[in-house]
Amino acid sequence: MPALRRTGLLLQSLAGSFARLLRAQLPSTTLQRRTYSAALTAQSVVAAKHPFQVNLEAGKKYAWCACGHSKNQPFCDGSHRKAAPKISSLKFKPEETKEAWLCGCKCTKNPPYCDGTHKEDFVQKADLGCHPQL
Repeated sequence: MPALRRTGLLLQSLAGSFARLLRAQLPSTTLQRRTYSAALTAQSVVAAKHPFQVNLEAGKKYAWCACGHSKNQPFCDGSHRKAAPKISSLKFKPEETKEAWLCGCKCTKNPPYCDGTHKEDFVQKADLGCHPQL
């Protein structure tokens, strides 16, 4: 039994080391996207059935609403703290000044940017403020 316990502890240690190494290798936006994708199914709702056209400034920090409850779409206003506590905003900083289309349906696979998912039936048939049925 002690050998089995040691093996379990070794595996935990290796998993922790691997996770730290992975975090060091991946850009923070990649990690945030994965965290966002995992949390998306929790409590996000469709805020809009269209993307939001915005002008982003290089080097400026933005917080994209991932939960769909913000009254300041597509940006976060902190509504997730009460409405969807398992979801947090996606923070990002563009490298260049540009016009962008940010997702309004909260179902994109490329957050915070629109990937056209809002055109799918499951989004178009969903009520605003409700979780879409896949």
